[in-house]
Amino acid sequence: MAGSGGLADWAGGSQGTAGGPGTALRASRAPLLFAALVLGAYCLCALPGRCPPAGRVPAPAPARAEPPRASRSPRQPGLPVASGSGRRRFPQALIVGVKKGGTRALLEFLRLHPDIRALGSEPHFFDRCYERGLAWYRSLMPRTLDGQITLEKTPSYFVTREAPRRIHSMSPATKLIVVVRNPVTRAISDYAQTLSKTPGLPSFGALAFRRGLGPVDTAWSAVRIGLYAQHLDNWLRYFPLSRFLFVSGERLVSDPAGELGRVQDFLGLKRVVTDKHFYFNATKGFPCLKKAQGSGRPRCLGKSKGRPHPRVPESVVQRLRAFYRPFNRKFYQMTGQDFGWD
Repeated sequence: MAGSGGLADWAGGSQGTAGGPGTALRASRAPLLFAALVLGAYCLCALPGRCPPAGRVPAPAPARAEPPRASRSPRQPGLPVASGSGRRRFPQALIVGVKKGGTRALLEFLRLHPDIRALGSEPHFFDRCYERGLAWYRSLMPRTLDGQITLEKTPSYFVTREAPRRIHSMSPATKLIVVVRNPVTRAISDYAQTLSKTPGLPSFGALAFRRGLGPVDTAWSAVRIGLYAQHLDNWLRYFPLSRFLFVSGERLVSDPAGELGRVQDFLGLKRVVTDKHFYFNATKGFPCLKKAQGSGRPRCLGKSKGRPHPRVPESVVQRLRAFYRPFNRKFYQMTGQDFGWD
């Protein structure tokens, strides 16, 4: 894996290197082959969602109201499109990140609001499907009436270098929501998700540090995503800070109504989603909805949310905390918010 060069200005120092491996390679060919296969499987599972199968780009939706259509577009399999009256518009707001920060929970909570219509699946337009064109992207959006807000979420946008420029080209007035979480906890959660799909991965520590005890490996996506200050710096080249709302993933768990209130204010909406909509599920360790959208029954997020984390040695956790500390402090300074991770 690649190292962490180029971070000295952010982290306040450089990282050392270790010596190369020994010379008895033939005897260790089988273990090396096994390790390569396991890491290859990990990389495949760690990739963001892929673009749906290519097809002919549809024409832009007409401005007039249309009768309801089927809830799934035949040209874009796998991406549900909400039916109903109104017309499809480009999103006025995007949840752009971060992975394993709480973006799915935020989206599901916001869908309780009658003035928010959200795409359920992640279209990955601004990172993986941009060549499909804006007409294709708009065709995926749910239909909205005047006064309603169209919303979509794709957490990988925040770490995609081209995404800010592309979103700005669509609309410089787009409101951007970023759900952030302690980067150490987020990285472990990211690893746990991949481990559930690819048993037999190397340990968290073996992936987080080069050569086991060497420098932090910022080429590993689970580590790199947590460098929030660096990613935000790229976004601020295109959008002013006033276009952003930074949601605390920790407070989204401990005080979901409070964080949802901030989001509704940011979107210019009445505070409809309040504490009466939530209850805390002690088994999952996560808030659930007392009444889900379109249903009279309580609903929690899927079994993949709130999954147990693997045990990570405290020495590994402390090393990562020390690594992230200058990045976190820079992020607090940039956003004007102290998220209390240090």
